[in-house]
Amino acid sequence: MEYTTILLWILVVWVLHVFISARKLFTGKLPPGPFPLPIIGSLFKLGDKPHKSLAQLAKVHGSLMTIKLGSVTTIVVSSASMAKEVLQTNDQHLSGRTVPDAMRILNHHEASMVWSHSSLPQWRSLRKLCASQIFTTQRLNENEGLRLMKVKDLIAFVRDSSKSRHAVNIGQAVFSTTLNIISNIIFSIDLAQFNSESTQDFKAAVWGVLEEAGRPNLADYIPILRPFDPQGVRRRTATYFGKLDNLFDTLIDQRMQSNKEQNVPNDLLDTVLQYTQENGSKLRRLDITSLLKDLFIAGTDTSAGTLEWAMTELLRNPDIMAKARLELKETIDKDKLIEESDIAQLPYLQAVVKETLRLHPPAPLLVPHRAETDVKICGFTVPRHAQVLVNAWTIGRDPETWINPTAFLPDRFLGSKIDFRGRNFEFIPFSAGRRICPGLPLAYRMVHLMLASLLHTFDWELEDGMTPEDINMEAKFGLTLQKAKPLYAIPIEA
Repeated sequence: MEYTTILLWILVVWVLHVFISARKLFTGKLPPGPFPLPIIGSLFKLGDKPHKSLAQLAKVHGSLMTIKLGSVTTIVVSSASMAKEVLQTNDQHLSGRTVPDAMRILNHHEASMVWSHSSLPQWRSLRKLCASQIFTTQRLNENEGLRLMKVKDLIAFVRDSSKSRHAVNIGQAVFSTTLNIISNIIFSIDLAQFNSESTQDFKAAVWGVLEEAGRPNLADYIPILRPFDPQGVRRRTATYFGKLDNLFDTLIDQRMQSNKEQNVPNDLLDTVLQYTQENGSKLRRLDITSLLKDLFIAGTDTSAGTLEWAMTELLRNPDIMAKARLELKETIDKDKLIEESDIAQLPYLQAVVKETLRLHPPAPLLVPHRAETDVKICGFTVPRHAQVLVNAWTIGRDPETWINPTAFLPDRFLGSKIDFRGRNFEFIPFSAGRRICPGLPLAYRMVHLMLASLLHTFDWELEDGMTPEDINMEAKFGLTLQKAKPLYAIPIEA
């Protein structure tokens, strides 16, 4: 009883604090939105699929909407024109980050390129490192042979399943390949084996972080509850981060102890360690491990998830799969391994990837932005410290922009100049502006190479007499969208 009484008094004090704070002079006009309840605001309206719930609310209140989530004023953007206002016109003032409690574990948010403030020296150093050392065209070209080798391993694994007519867990196989591509770029080692328990554990840790970061968490919206961690989000995230940090710390220590003396770094870890010692770099150990978590978490799940969704849509649409395979057959010799330079000759395959990203953007609400000052947009005020969510999922399905918006129609991109590099705001699966995903160039190469290789080498059919209509299209919501039920398909060597 005493515990309940204490909690009630805490809530009363908090409500009074919010009430007094709300009486401070605010001369702006908030965008329209649902009327909030005391204390919880409109939290109950989010449900377990916030991107869909917010899309429905936007139909009522407009494409620039205010929704009160606990004590957090949130501005939701649901159209291309409003996204341009946020991500381009007012990018400088709206490029802060609203940091979920899950990302504060081990002070990850202070060093993470994803979550730290864009004005901080660490963020600028990490961004410069990515732009000048990690995702440059030269560096990506140097690593092309490595990616081809890992995709060759994927094809060999699938071929074994083809011989025995066993169904392949597409998401798991592609995740293993993506993980090994990234681990070899960074550490020069494989971290995954197909169908291995350790790979599944790594995947579970990566998805766990993304799920907890995207999960509506009472501690984020009612800060007085943060020390109590009422939903266990902080506890679970600490476990996932602990697994990743233990692995990365071990590999970093091993590399530093080896003390290799060479002028040219062998891999990305050598590059980063050398970078920290040159020109008075202020990168700390925390910055390095946080960068590694960013690269692995963002790089593995988003690329693997996009390819699994692409294969899902192709299996649901056999005519479209046949058209994509015909393009490959007519363009690439049957016994030739696909190379990255071949992608430019495959416009329909590129259209398939674009259409997949339109319907299934890796981060449906992008990563939350934060207003650093009051910003005027279309006569409304986005107040300082407001959370800003850009609903890329609903923008990609806007009937005012897209004909038959919920249908999978890659042909819509043939001959179109619309691209996902942050210039076309009706199509922003990787965001735009200064917060655009820095790993986009690598993701582009990996996804196209793996998808082209799987379609060029194999035909695919569903298992156990399933029909395309039987495929489960439900998604699990986190910072990213993952298929709720894994896709299994039987490869038939062409």
